Amino acid sequence: MYNPTHFQEPRIPVLHGLMRAYPFATLVTLTADGLAANHLPLVIDAEPGPLGTLRGHVARANPVWRTQLPEAEALAIFQGPHGYISPSLYPSKAEHGKVVPTWNYTAVHAAGPLRVIDDAAWLRAFVTRLTEIHEAALHEAAAHAAGRPAPWQVSDAPEAFIEQMLKAIVGIEIPIARLEGKRKQSQNRPPADRAGVVAGLSREPDPARHALADAVAEADRELALRAGDKPPA
Repeated sequence: MYNPTHFQEPRIPVLHGLMRAYPFATLVTLTADGLAANHLPLVIDAEPGPLGTLRGHVARANPVWRTQLPEAEALAIFQGPHGYISPSLYPSKAEHGKVVPTWNYTAVHAAGPLRVIDDAAWLRAFVTRLTEIHEAALHEAAAHAAGRPAPWQVSDAPEAFIEQMLKAIVGIEIPIARLEGKRKQSQNRPPADRAGVVAGLSREPDPARHALADAVAEADRELALRAGDKPPA
């Protein structure tokens, strides 16, 4: 992807953290008929290093696990907070008017060979882990909600039913060979404009806009720290 220097995010732990926070990925594969895209949650494991491994599962009826060309890499695309940024949020608009709209976003691209895992024990362990991850996140988010149900477990369903469901899916694994991150969060704007973006987005009612404000604020803090590390001119 197009990735100017000031938007590049090379830190692997930061990229893994975003993939965990926003695990619903677009998986792009190359088939004899051209490109194909599927949408599914993926789990990132840091091992083996340095880039880690992605794991997931698809329906057995989904051709993705049979049609990917073996010589081609698969590409998993993760996306964090994103949204339209109005020039009206920039103090510089009142100063000189030389501002235009933009779209802020965070994205991670992870590429590597697609491996197929058609093994009932592996699949049971994986879907159990996947369920535990997302049930824990759900209940952490609803920690103060009254009357919330207990986390669902794979063992809550009848064993024969689970066995039937496992036969209907296939595991996939992508050892990451290339990992690229981009955080476009107004780093190319003056500090006052970034502050205006944070303040403006924070006033909006949409929680997604608040998440975007937090991302811009984090980028602003990092830029301030880097500037503080520089020796005096």
